[in-house]
Amino acid sequence: MKLERLCLWISLLSSALIFAVWAERSFSIDYRRNSFLKDGEQFRYISGSIHYSRVPRYYWRDRLLKLYMSGLNAIQVYVMWNYHEQEQGQYSFEGDRDLDHFLHLANETGLLVILRPGPYVCAEWDMGGLPAWLLQNPKIILRSADPDYMQAVSNWMAVLLTKIQPWLYQNGGNIISVQVENEYGSYFACDYNYMRTLRLLFRSFLGEDVVLFTTDGNTDKELVCGTLEGLYTTIDFGTGTNITAAFQRQRRFEPKGPLVNSEFYTGWLDHWGDKHSSVQSQEVSKMLREMLSMGANVNMYMFEGGTNFGYWNGADYDPRFRPVVTSYDYDAPLTEAGDPTEKLQAIRDIIKDFRDVPAGPFPPATLKMAYGFVMLQKMGNVSSLLDVLSPQGPVRSKNPLTFEEIKQYYGYVLYRTLLPWNLPDPTPLISPMNGIHDRSYISVNGVYQGVMERDVTLVINVTGREGDRLDVLVENMGRVNFGSNINDYKGILGNLILGNDVLSDWLIFPLDVDGVIAKGLPQAGWHDGKSEEETGPAFYSGTFNSNGVSRDTFIKLNGWTKGQVFINGFNVGRFWAARGPQHTLYVPASLISATLTNNITVLELEKPANHRRVVFTDRPQLDNITV
Repeated sequence: MKLERLCLWISLLSSALIFAVWAERSFSIDYRRNSFLKDGEQFRYISGSIHYSRVPRYYWRDRLLKLYMSGLNAIQVYVMWNYHEQEQGQYSFEGDRDLDHFLHLANETGLLVILRPGPYVCAEWDMGGLPAWLLQNPKIILRSADPDYMQAVSNWMAVLLTKIQPWLYQNGGNIISVQVENEYGSYFACDYNYMRTLRLLFRSFLGEDVVLFTTDGNTDKELVCGTLEGLYTTIDFGTGTNITAAFQRQRRFEPKGPLVNSEFYTGWLDHWGDKHSSVQSQEVSKMLREMLSMGANVNMYMFEGGTNFGYWNGADYDPRFRPVVTSYDYDAPLTEAGDPTEKLQAIRDIIKDFRDVPAGPFPPATLKMAYGFVMLQKMGNVSSLLDVLSPQGPVRSKNPLTFEEIKQYYGYVLYRTLLPWNLPDPTPLISPMNGIHDRSYISVNGVYQGVMERDVTLVINVTGREGDRLDVLVENMGRVNFGSNINDYKGILGNLILGNDVLSDWLIFPLDVDGVIAKGLPQAGWHDGKSEEETGPAFYSGTFNSNGVSRDTFIKLNGWTKGQVFINGFNVGRFWAARGPQHTLYVPASLISATLTNNITVLELEKPANHRRVVFTDRPQLDNITV
């Protein structure tokens, strides 16, 4: 009994000590001294952005350690709503979506967290992080006080904010501040009731003590619509900006408190068809020194960008549709593969003049492997594999339905109808209202006819006979993530016209490409399609052995046109070798088996390489320069 009493006494004493330590923990704003206060002491953060959704869980610890060893004392993290609630009411926080584990690793590494939970985040991510199922309601007004939208937001935030509440700094965790919405001043709605409702929602779950803030671009218009009393105002800007003028603008909206640049751009994003973006290291380091010399708090966006695996890339619309590439390298201090750069060293040298940088050797770049060439074999055309790809069968509709209407939010849908008459001469197939969202691959009786592309190619000519199958395979290239066009429906919007007549009576096949490939079906009974057309949407597959070595690598598809790559069932992302600038896809070591045969599957949408091979190399190519 004495031993039991002693154990109970020790347990109570430990709990009291923990409570006492937590009671001393605080993070707040000192408006008198224009500073943050951490545990009652003045505090300044030097932070970097990293998105756990763009980095394999396998590498989270590696990336966080590299941030810490660079001299950063905090990280800034987006939470992508659609990454965790792809289907309404179905939440996933496991594996690569394990937010708790990521926060735990950051805490263990010694990094504080600036959390950006949205509900909208932008981030060059599909629909800015908003789930596509919201668009099932055609009347919904996104990012507004619209009751239907706010009900969905409230349901999601009840789940998310409850999860992060224990991670607040004052509760013993490492989250020092939480952003409400994101760059709201850039959105057309300018709905203060929306922002007030979000403020109330965040306070109800997180309490009155947490620092809540907003971030907006460096213009008066953006700050007018994006700021709200009770939410601390911060701004974002990159190199080439007048720092003094930018912070004076913050001061006009937030007269007292710390200076904060929540997104100091170390690089920039890439779109398909554009030149690869870069920002000089000297420009970044020079501006960083100036801001730190002013006592400002700085978050570098991005510190590591990572990868838009699968279908997660976003798109811009300015004034045409411009999808973001698979790589989110961002020309950041850490590369897409997490390797330190000359830019990182320049930044580290600056930080040393303002705070102690951890001693010890810097973690090295991950080892890379050039696994060499792999020959691929054609497994079959998409149109001939519908029984496998769409086992539930088609949706029948007089007029085309959008992806959202049939609850196929990502990937591909095949629309099929019959030609109403003979077409001996080339006859125009027209998308009269620019209604192909985003790219479609046209075939007649399995014979590939060409491409229709949003804002680019709205008419193509087709030939055929009455009763021939007209197949329109539509690819969702990523939803718009910024601006007033984020309600970006996919599929065939409206009708297609053949000659002078509207096509009708459609069979609409939602394709479960990812599910089928994850089950290994390309190596389990799909037929060899050598006798089929050599152009048009088709699957190609091959295998390779890693000879006992599992390392990062990059797959290059010279001579191929456009499509999707899967390694051992995992969707590595989109390639578009014919357009660029990106010519390799990053394949992390966690996807490569050291002991088993590795499978590669390519969905080529237009025309395969004549040589039918791909190559695994040990270096990336993110521009149109041959290396």
